[in-house]
Amino acid sequence: MELTNLFALLGGLALFLYGMTMMSNGLELAAGNKMKSILEKLTTNRFLGVGVGALITALIQSSSATTVMTVGFVNAGLMKLENAVWVIMGANIGTTITGQLIALDITALAPVIAFIGVALIAFVKNKKLDAIGEIIAGLGILFMGMEMMSSAMAPLRSSPEFVSIVSNFENPLIGILVGAGFTAIIQSSSASVGILQALAMSGVITLPSAIYVLFGQNIGTCITAVLASIGTGRNAKRTTIIHLSFNIIGTIIFVIISMLTPFAHIMQSLTPSNIPAQIANVHTVFNVVTTILLLPFGKKLVQLAYIILPEKEGLEDKMTLKYLDFGIFENDYHIGTSAIANTQLFNETQNMLNVAIDNVRKSFELMIDFKEEKFEKLQKNEDYINYLNKNIVDFTTNALSIEFPIEGSQTIGLFLKVSADLERVGDHAVNIALRAKNLYEENRHFSHEAMDEIGIMSSLCTNILDELRILNYDEFKGIVDKVDVIEDNIDKTHYEFSKRQIERLKKKECTTENSVVFTKTLTDFERIGDHGLNIAESFYKIKEAVAAMKMVKSQNEDLEVAV
Repeated sequence: MELTNLFALLGGLALFLYGMTMMSNGLELAAGNKMKSILEKLTTNRFLGVGVGALITALIQSSSATTVMTVGFVNAGLMKLENAVWVIMGANIGTTITGQLIALDITALAPVIAFIGVALIAFVKNKKLDAIGEIIAGLGILFMGMEMMSSAMAPLRSSPEFVSIVSNFENPLIGILVGAGFTAIIQSSSASVGILQALAMSGVITLPSAIYVLFGQNIGTCITAVLASIGTGRNAKRTTIIHLSFNIIGTIIFVIISMLTPFAHIMQSLTPSNIPAQIANVHTVFNVVTTILLLPFGKKLVQLAYIILPEKEGLEDKMTLKYLDFGIFENDYHIGTSAIANTQLFNETQNMLNVAIDNVRKSFELMIDFKEEKFEKLQKNEDYINYLNKNIVDFTTNALSIEFPIEGSQTIGLFLKVSADLERVGDHAVNIALRAKNLYEENRHFSHEAMDEIGIMSSLCTNILDELRILNYDEFKGIVDKVDVIEDNIDKTHYEFSKRQIERLKKKECTTENSVVFTKTLTDFERIGDHGLNIAESFYKIKEAVAAMKMVKSQNEDLEVAV
C-alpha cells in the first residue's frame, strides 16, 4: 500500500466521519425538539418503548446519542429504569439504518447529492431547510468518503500480510475484540460498521471474516453510555449495564448460532454480489432478533442490573448528590438537556429542603433537651446543606452556559435562588442550636411559657417548609397563597410573643441574658418564615416559566403546521 493510498484512506475516513456528523447534526436540528417530549410521554408499554427508541435513533443516526439521552433522563427521574430497557432495545434497531443506507451503493450520485445539500445551506435562508441541507450534504459526503476509502484499500487485497491478519478475524474471540476495541475508540457503531463495509467494497474482507467483528462492534458502542454514566446516580449506571448486557447476550447467542449453523452463508446467499449489504443485513438481523428474544425478559435485565450494582448501605451518611449529574454537560448530545437540568435541580432542591426541615426540627428539640449527638448530627446536616448549595451553584453555571430557550434559562436561575434561601434556613437553624448549646453549658433555662411560645414558632416554621415539599410542577399552583397565610401568621405571632417577653422582663420574671437569647431565637424563626415565602414565590415563577415554555412550543408547532 503506497503513501498516496494511505493519504486517500485518511481523507476518505475524514469525509466519511464528517458526513456522518453533518447528517446527525442536521437530523438533530430538524427533529431534536420533538424527541424530548416523545421520551417524556413514554409509557410502560414495551412495544411503544422499542418503537420510540428505534424511531429517535433512526432520526439522529446515533444509538449513542439516544442512550446518553436515556441515561440522563433516568438519572433525572424523567424515566423509570424499567422503561429505559425498551428504549435501549429500540436504539439498537434504529442504529442499523446507517448500514442499510450505505448498502444502497449510490456512490456515483454522491457528488450531486452533496452539491444539492450545500446549495440549500448556502443559498436558502431558512433554518428548517438549512437542517435538511445539512442532512443531504452529509449523506453525499459520507458516500464520497466511502468511495475514497474503498479505492484506497483495494491494493490490500494483494497484500499477503494483511490477508493473513484479516483471516484471524474468523476466530470469534479475536474478531469480537477487534470490533469492540475499534468501536470503543471512535464511539460510534454506525461509523465502525460503515468502515467495515468500505473494507468489504474494496474486496479486502468477506462476510465470514467480518461477522465476528460486527458482533464486537455492538459491544464497543456501549462505551459512550459508560462514559456518560460516570458520576451519575446508581439507576443511570444500571441503564448502562442494561445496554451492555443486551449486546453481550446478543453476541453470545449469535456466536453460538454462527458456529453451529451456516448463518454467514445464508446471509451471503440473500445478496451474493453485494458484501456491504450482507454486513448491513447481519447487523440488522443481530439487533432485531436479539430484541425479539430479550423483549419478554426486560424485567429480568433490570433485575440483573440490580444484582451487578446493588443498593449501598449508609449512603445517607456521605455527602453525595442524589440527583445532579454534571455528566450531562460533558457530551456532545444536548437533546433534552434543559428538561433534564430543570428536573434534576427540582429534585435536588427538594432533597436540600428535607435536610433543612430536619435541622429546623432538631434545633427546637435541642432547646427542649440538649444532646451532644443530636447537635453533631445537625452540624453534619449543615455541612451537607452547604455542600448541596455549592454544587447547585456550579450546576446552574454549567447549565446556563448552554443555549436554552429563555424560559428554560429562567427556571434554572430561579432554582439557584431557591438553593440560596434554603442555605439561609439552615444557617438560622444552626443559630438556634448554638444558643441551645450555650444555655445547656451555662445551666440556664427558659420558663415554661417562653418554651411554649418557641414551640409555637417552631411549629409554624416547619408547617411553612412542609408546604414546600412538592412532588411535581402541578403542585406549584396556589403555593404562594398557602405559604403567605402561614408567613403572615408567623409575623403576627412573632410580634405578640416579643411584646409578652418585654412584659416578663419588666416584671423581672426572666433575666436580661435569657431575654436576649429568646428574642434572637424568635427572630431566627421569623426569618425562616421569610425565606419560606421567598422559596414559594420562586416556585410560582418556575411554574409560570414552564407554562410559558409549553405555550411557545405549542405556538411553534402551530406555526410549523401553518407553514
